[in-house]
Amino acid sequence: DTLIVWGGEFGRQPTAEYEKGTGRDHNSYGFTMWMAGGGVKGGVSHGQTDEIGSAAVEDRLHVKHLHATILSLMGLDPNALSFFYGGLDQKLVGVQEVDPIHQIMA
Repeated sequence: DTLIVWGGEFGRQPTAEYEKGTGRDHNSYGFTMWMAGGGVKGGVSHGQTDEIGSAAVEDRLHVKHLHATILSLMGLDPNALSFFYGGLDQKLVGVQEVDPIHQIMA
């Protein structure tokens, strides 16, 4: 199967950034990632932002959970996968054990 992941490394503030409303600033507290195919449950939404989309308020996750989910969907163990870099074994999900987002996995 093919896994499709759509999103970015941050969201945008729900309000205008400048006096004339010419832009919106970066927002790392509330944003969307969209996934389809490759073992993802269809029609499932996980988490929730506040009423203006400024910050996650329910089922908040770190990006390492997204990484663990993608690796798991690819058949890899995110907590066992490591690579040698800078003289140390590194893991994409960090040094602590992390679970994938099972609620969105088929």
